[in-house]
Formats: sequence, C-alpha cells, structure tokens
Amino acid sequence: MPVTDISHDLDALTLTITAEFAAPARRIWDIYADPRQLEKVWGPKEYPATVVDHDLTPGGRVTYYMTGPDGDRFYGYWGVLTVEEPRSFSYEDGFAHEDFTPNTALPISTCVSTFTEQDGTTQAVYVTSFASREGLQTVLDMGVEEGSRSAINQIDDLVA
Repeated sequence: MPVTDISHDLDALTLTITAEFAAPARRIWDIYADPRQLEKVWGPKEYPATVVDHDLTPGGRVTYYMTGPDGDRFYGYWGVLTVEEPRSFSYEDGFAHEDFTPNTALPISTCVSTFTEQDGTTQAVYVTSFASREGLQTVLDMGVEEGSRSAINQIDDLVA
C-alpha cells in the first residue's frame, strides 16, 4: 500500500500523510492535473468523486462532489494557491454547498502536496494545515485519516 504514514499534530494544527509510489513524479503529477484521473483517486472507493471544474493554475479553482453509497452528495472545492509542476502544488481546501459556494460552517484548510522522485519511485507528502484545533478535530472525527488512506491507496492501481 502506498500510504506509509499518517500523523496529526493538534498543537501544530497539521495532518501529514506520506506515501510511496512505484512511478515517476511526472506520472503522479498527471493524476492531479487531469480531472478524469483525479476522479479515480480523490474520494474513497465508497465515495467516488466527480470533478466539475478543474483549473490547476495559481488562482484557479477545482470543484467536485463525492457520492456516498446512499446517493448523498458531499461538495468541496480547492482554491489553487501555487503550482510547481511536476513537484508540488498548494490549495485552500473547503467544504461547499451544492452551488459550490464555501460552506463556512465546516473547516477550511491549506494543503501542500509535494512529489519527490528518486530512482523512478516517488514519495508524496501531503501536509494539511488548519486554522484551529477545532477545525482539525472536526475532520478527524469525520474520518479523514481513513478516507485519505483509502483514496490515496487507489493511486497504485491507476499507475500500474
């Protein structure tokens, strides 16, 4: 399985996920840069994602929803902050209403995804920072660790 470590730090207000992929960094980057590939790995298998808008450029926006087993939809967005293709990108990650306006009742986080290649394999480090301990605890209580592990582990099948 690609995910090698998941840790959270309630004092630093961070969630960090580390994964190893048997593919070059460019291949991992291409998954995030292509909305159809991103759909295959953004949500856990039980909550597949549908990407509606996808602009992975600074100032761009990515909107999506995940569909649960009972047909319920959960909406979200990225506000893209930085892009250093194919090494990293950062974005504001938030929950959204059905029209993709931010749902401010739920936490907004800042995510940095970094891909480092060595000998044809790639280490991915995903660091998510929160504005408050309550925000981090909210997503932990929602199952973000288990959901992220399930979603990221799908990348192996995609790059095989």
